[in-house]
Amino acid sequence: MTILVTGATGNVGRHIVDQLVRSGARVRALSRNPASANLPQSVEVVYGEHTNPDSLVQALDGVTAMHLITFNSVDSAPLQTGADIVRLATKAGVRKITTLWSGAKGAVEEVVEASSLEWTHFQPDVEFMSNTLAWADSIRSEGVVRQLNGQALNAMIHEADIGSVVATALLGDGHAFKSYPLTGPEVLSVSDKIRMISSEIGRDLRFIELSEEEERTRMRQAGVQEDMIDYVVGWYANPPKEAYRVLPLVEEITGRPARTFAQWAAENKTKF
Repeated sequence: MTILVTGATGNVGRHIVDQLVRSGARVRALSRNPASANLPQSVEVVYGEHTNPDSLVQALDGVTAMHLITFNSVDSAPLQTGADIVRLATKAGVRKITTLWSGAKGAVEEVVEASSLEWTHFQPDVEFMSNTLAWADSIRSEGVVRQLNGQALNAMIHEADIGSVVATALLGDGHAFKSYPLTGPEVLSVSDKIRMISSEIGRDLRFIELSEEEERTRMRQAGVQEDMIDYVVGWYANPPKEAYRVLPLVEEITGRPARTFAQWAAENKTKF
């Protein structure tokens, strides 16, 4: 059984790969730059680009299960080639597919559901804890966190927990044709997160709340597309109720409690 992980070098993809390797699975990882993938030695790293489905033909050879990212890894735009990828996967003999998405269901998920594949969707309507690394530069240089809407509450999830639930679905049974909304184990404010990081690095930190226009300018300078800027700004201005509820699915699927932000902060303190 060979499992193909697309987006394998991303924040979540690396954890999916790691979890599969720990379980003894045969893992093939898709990368635009295989030479710099830096994945475990046992992983077969192959070239492929989601925007060019034909480049995935060799990567899909012999694959029975795959994790498919639903966005373009270059600019985070929604993936437009999902139908071609699913067609090639089905032709290659893939039987099981997992996807990871947030917000409204997209074209890739609809194509997957219309296929003959056994699908499982994972939908974290909360932030990934790794998003907090966006604060790292300003914390190191100024001891400052800049953020839109400091009052926003979030049951953010550790990316390793996402990796664990995806790997569990790829390896086991009982998850076909299900959609799982995922959250972390606690609801946190910006102040809570700053306090935990401050405790880990032993340094007092200051919070500066950004206006909507300041946040839009910052995201544009980072090369983020306007539709994604609108989504992020709207989300922070009025977080959906799904963002600050706590669900038990991580523990129910994996058999272990979801990791806390305090754990994440301890693991990543050297980056701040």
